[in-house]
Amino acid sequence: MFKKILALLGIKDPAPPAGPAVPSAPYKQDELNLIYNLLFCDESTLYKPQGTETALFGEQADAAVVRTIAEDHDEESRVRILAYNWLRENGHAVPSRELLGVIVEVPLDEGLDVLAAYADGTVRYINQTGKFAVFEGAPDAVADSAKALVETAKPALRNAAAAPGARTPPPGPGHLRIAFLASDGLYFTQGTFEMLARDARASSAIQSAQALLDLVVRQASE
Repeated sequence: MFKKILALLGIKDPAPPAGPAVPSAPYKQDELNLIYNLLFCDESTLYKPQGTETALFGEQADAAVVRTIAEDHDEESRVRILAYNWLRENGHAVPSRELLGVIVEVPLDEGLDVLAAYADGTVRYINQTGKFAVFEGAPDAVADSAKALVETAKPALRNAAAAPGARTPPPGPGHLRIAFLASDGLYFTQGTFEMLARDARASSAIQSAQALLDLVVRQASE
């Protein structure tokens, strides 16, 4: 993961940060909390080389190179998000609301269920029990369903609220949160199941997420 971008920037593979805790810790295991936070691509320091304070895109990064990566539709979606984040944070123009990923969070009896789908067809799923599944663009049915979720979520993004600052903790019991990972930052739609069911755009995204989840669970159990 991320080998192309890391090679271009001259740093090693990302490693868990030493010292400071990850931004949000909904799970008992540190490894799962790191995986959870990496889904959102909103904290570049989580991708720094072990034992250094260098972020994924440092001060010496070439803006033209970073933009090329951000606009490369063949590049991994999470790498593109990180590139767009760097451009925006360093005063460079970025396109508005180009959707690159969708994350659905649902608190259940045993913990937090999280499904993340990206525009490149990759999927991450953290089950409430702490089990974790990764799909890197295969099988085709999962990849196609992930891409469909991102497409279906685009209308819902229009009504979503931009994150005002640091990402807030996961939703509480009885609530559901949809995170939209866009070229110009994070957006969220959150509410009770009943409230979101009345929102046609959010409801369509949730139904698409359920279809993807059914495939993911089926594949993981085979």
